[in-house]
Amino acid sequence: MGYVVLHLDKSPDNEVPMTAHIARTKMPPNAIPKLTYLNEELVEFPEGVADRTQAINHRLEHAGLTRKIGTNQVRVIRVMLTGTQEDMQRIVQKGRLKAWCADNLEWLRRTFGAENVVSAVLHMDEATPHIHAAVVPIVTGERRKVREKQTDEPNKRKYRTKSVARPRLCADDVMSRIKLKEYQDTYAAAMAKYGLQRGIDSSKARHVTTQEFYRNAIARQQNLQDNIGELLRIEKEKRKAVEHATKQEQRARAELHRTAAELNAVKGELKTERLKNSAAEVGTTILDGIGSMIGTSKVKRQEQEIGALRQEVAARDETIEILQKKIAIMQSDHSRELTVLQARQAVETSNLTKQHEKEMSLLNTALSKAVKWFPYFREMIRMESVCRTAGFDDEQTATLLKGKPLRFTGTLYSEEHNCKFTVERVIAQITSDPTDKRKLQLNINKVPFKEWCREKFEKLRNTFCQPTRRQYGHKGLKI
Repeated sequence: MGYVVLHLDKSPDNEVPMTAHIARTKMPPNAIPKLTYLNEELVEFPEGVADRTQAINHRLEHAGLTRKIGTNQVRVIRVMLTGTQEDMQRIVQKGRLKAWCADNLEWLRRTFGAENVVSAVLHMDEATPHIHAAVVPIVTGERRKVREKQTDEPNKRKYRTKSVARPRLCADDVMSRIKLKEYQDTYAAAMAKYGLQRGIDSSKARHVTTQEFYRNAIARQQNLQDNIGELLRIEKEKRKAVEHATKQEQRARAELHRTAAELNAVKGELKTERLKNSAAEVGTTILDGIGSMIGTSKVKRQEQEIGALRQEVAARDETIEILQKKIAIMQSDHSRELTVLQARQAVETSNLTKQHEKEMSLLNTALSKAVKWFPYFREMIRMESVCRTAGFDDEQTATLLKGKPLRFTGTLYSEEHNCKFTVERVIAQITSDPTDKRKLQLNINKVPFKEWCREKFEKLRNTFCQPTRRQYGHKGLKI
């Protein structure tokens, strides 16, 4: 079983805003405009009374009050009646909504008096069907705060006793703690046949007012926009990290190619040295033959020089061998580092891709919820693009998106005409589209932006297309 919801609230002085909210002359954000036609006024107004506010004043004027109503007195009590959302939807689906409304109206009249229930409106254009009732607290009978002791002093001035049957305006009698508990009990009993029961007695749950609901909704929207901005920032950083890793890989490949080129060059030098060694050995053999034949001192000197050259060649060979080992070690290190870098980059790329997909999924979910929870969210994004295209900067666009008028001097761009118009001290403002309340439009001096651009363009074209007159000589020939 679900629970009944009964909320009573003393009204402030001005009831015009609440009447506009209930009558939907001012559409709240959480209402569904296409379902507003299902709303219904359950109490018929007296002749000559047009709305809820007039019905309240009519009751006060014809209640027979003898005492002037004070400025601080409560003139009406707002009553909201409904139930748990699932149970209310079940009542609608089973076709018991009319009977539910009739029982609610009977309970209101039995509890507060038929004449005091001046308005009761059924709202079907929100998530949960509910009734907004207006009760004027006209009561009779003895006051709650009656003095227990009466003085009979001889010189004490006595006042005439007032009749207990005289009607009077007293919200405190209607909203006493005992009666509030009694209302919850009797209303739950009246709604029991619809599968609804009383809530927990003495619960600390608190009713959220309409103003608080809208304030919390705006805060959630702001938090959502902040989260979207943070996700976009993280995505940008991840993209930069991927680009940095790609550049590192390119640098490593270039270093590997350069090392391979150096290795090839060293191999060429090694071949040259081997050829020189072979030539030196052949020369030594020839000199040995000549020395054995001639045995001159010149040959001996040449032998000494050849020995020195052999030592230099041996030292060169040793140096080449050391260089070859170093090159092999460098090539192995480069290959290992490149393999590790490629593996690390593959892992980072995979992690970044998964995280990016997860964040994009969260972002898409957040955007879907934003569009679903806030009907104007998509329109606000579209209007931001329209304002930026027209030529407004960030600060001016933010002011317009808040619905505030903006005095503007500068140039406005028409995408339709591909033309800029110079303006001075015009008033720009974003309002609801009168043809479709679910859409917004940009106005310039209270004229829709597209129509305003067409008018400006026509005036500009007419100015350039004006025929010119020229005079030739004294005959006054004109063209």
